[in-house]
Amino acid sequence: MATYCEVTGRRPGFGKAVSHSHRRTSRRFDPNLQRKRFFLPAENRWIRLTVSVKGIKTIDAQGIEAVVARLRATDPDVRRRLGPGRSS
Repeated sequence: MATYCEVTGRRPGFGKAVSHSHRRTSRRFDPNLQRKRFFLPAENRWIRLTVSVKGIKTIDAQGIEAVVARLRATDPDVRRRLGPGRSS
């Protein structure tokens, strides 16, 4: 599974875990990613996106059509996977 949100671009953060004795070891803060299906009514099909929970809230607020249009305009990887869309 991809380790970044396709909507917001969130990626893992890195830092240190500090033990009781104050020894530091590297750790990774992963975003809360979900693999989710969304229905595009204009194209009458389902798409699958890897999104963070904040990305799901963004889709709820702006609408899936607007978010997919922005992704197709800016992200070549998503455009290649989702296709050019319906030109109407």
